[in-house]
Amino acid sequence: THPPSAAAASAGACAAMSGYGVEERAGPHSPEYRLFFKDGAGRYISPFHDIPMYADAGKNVFNMVVEVPRWTNAKMEISTKEPLNPIKQDVKKGKLRFVANVFPHKGYIWNYGAIPQTWEDPGHKDENTGCCGDNDPIDVCEIGSKVCSRGEVIQVKVLGTLALIDEGETDWKVIAINVEDPEAASYNDIEDVRRMKPGYLEATVDWFRRYKVPDGKPENQFAFNGDFKGKDFALDVIKGTHEHWKALITKKTDGGEINCTNLTVSESPFCCSQDCAKATVDAAPPCKAASPIPPEVDKWFYYQKN
Repeated sequence: THPPSAAAASAGACAAMSGYGVEERAGPHSPEYRLFFKDGAGRYISPFHDIPMYADAGKNVFNMVVEVPRWTNAKMEISTKEPLNPIKQDVKKGKLRFVANVFPHKGYIWNYGAIPQTWEDPGHKDENTGCCGDNDPIDVCEIGSKVCSRGEVIQVKVLGTLALIDEGETDWKVIAINVEDPEAASYNDIEDVRRMKPGYLEATVDWFRRYKVPDGKPENQFAFNGDFKGKDFALDVIKGTHEHWKALITKKTDGGEINCTNLTVSESPFCCSQDCAKATVDAAPPCKAASPIPPEVDKWFYYQKN
């Protein structure tokens, strides 16, 4: 065999550099569990602030940080208030949060996550919904056939969006597909989802409407009567949340408890050194085996739709 050419070798190095890695601390399904992110060179970064929003701006391809793999129940999320914003499991009333299975759904029905470098500003009233933002990066439901891994960073095509009104806050749900999906070329707008995956959009509305009901909450409401908006509308919403993030990271907006520690945004007053980032990770408990998932997480809830 011949040694690889210099060009091929450097292409391989670039591919390795573009990939992101993760490092687990403590055990999954424990309150201490954290999933920290690294860039292709092994440096610690924030998935909220240091992974670019665009994977390819010219083609409107976005990076997506996968928080919750499809079919799972653990409510994992980017921790916006902690340094380096690791993924952790949400805690409600002192208990780890798992979303209920509301018949006929099992856990999350898409790979669920967020677009980095976006922020739904709670001080900004959305002109479309009349409600302020939910203080988080914008959410993504990825509809491809592959079940992704927690912490995976994938590249997605945006197809549309749903405007959930969650306890009075605007909480956009962007519908997207992994660019590596075998059928990705066939999806260019929200109507393609309706055509290619009949029932999926209706199931998505149903899921978001009812997923908190087993916890004693009312059904969620939607702007636009629960209708999906198309790709161009979704792109405008994402770009707006990116502008809000820019104001947050450069301290033009007061983010309150949001932790803006980052390693790559040169114009940000919150930029820190790799030593400081490493100290944050080193302070977390060592990695250990996952705790068992409580058996009640497998319960199926049945109730009449309103």
